[in-house]
Amino acid sequence: MSASTPPPFDALRCPLCRQPLGRRATSLRCPAGHAFDLARQGYASLLTGSRAPAGADTQAMVAARDAFLAAGHYAPLARALAEEAAGAQVPPDGTVLDAGTGTGYYLAAVLDALPAAQGIGLDLSKYALRRAARAHPRLAAAVWDVWRPLPLPDARVDLLLNVFAPRNGPEFHRVLRPGGTLLVITPTARHLSGLPRERLGLLAIDPDKDRRLRRTLEGHFAPAGSRRLEYTAHLPAPDVAHLVGMGPSAHHLDSDATRAWLAERPGPVPVTISVTLSRHHPREGMTGTG
Repeated sequence: MSASTPPPFDALRCPLCRQPLGRRATSLRCPAGHAFDLARQGYASLLTGSRAPAGADTQAMVAARDAFLAAGHYAPLARALAEEAAGAQVPPDGTVLDAGTGTGYYLAAVLDALPAAQGIGLDLSKYALRRAARAHPRLAAAVWDVWRPLPLPDARVDLLLNVFAPRNGPEFHRVLRPGGTLLVITPTARHLSGLPRERLGLLAIDPDKDRRLRRTLEGHFAPAGSRRLEYTAHLPAPDVAHLVGMGPSAHHLDSDATRAWLAERPGPVPVTISVTLSRHHPREGMTGTG
């Protein structure tokens, strides 16, 4: 596909009747007549209702994430995902789904590694999707809650990404083709060491996170390997503020506490970035929920 190719919304299905969606000027429509607006920024709104979804990233959180990612501090994670994607035997015209895509940062890196694949990015936050829709010419972004049945047909996806995001094991299995690959990035207990979590109001990392990941996916996926990615990032004060302000803790953080702590430190802050990148394949003979 070229840079002028329209985003691949045709992979999506109507969330109301499950029929294919087609682009009609400024909306997506299905044969039954259900219509979903395309925002001027390029993303589709598939969730109905006027209220913002609970838990969606705010405009300030997304701005902080965009600034932090643009500084390159998570570039090693994006490169590792792209390397895994390149070895995942995705068909040349395959489909990559990023469940919880945020600004599309990781999906764009993967699409660069797969020159003809199309990408679908789903997220609750319209503010994040405004950026995701512009992150790559082969990326279609849509507002959706990954806990609901995904707006995709069975076995439509060749590669599924899940980076610091909720995991819907049954639905991930349903939309992945047999032989497809699920790539998951989760933080380890050492992630963000160097920041005073209690003082800054950061949420603690669940020590049973790996066990919960296995429980979420077991029965639907078979583990196919994992590796730890760990390094130290030396963050200037603005990037520390962006890191603190971009995560789920930001919904209830006291930004004054962050500014006060940073004022006590004259130079860059060494922060440990530590995650597990795991690979999974769908088990045969299982069915999803949608």
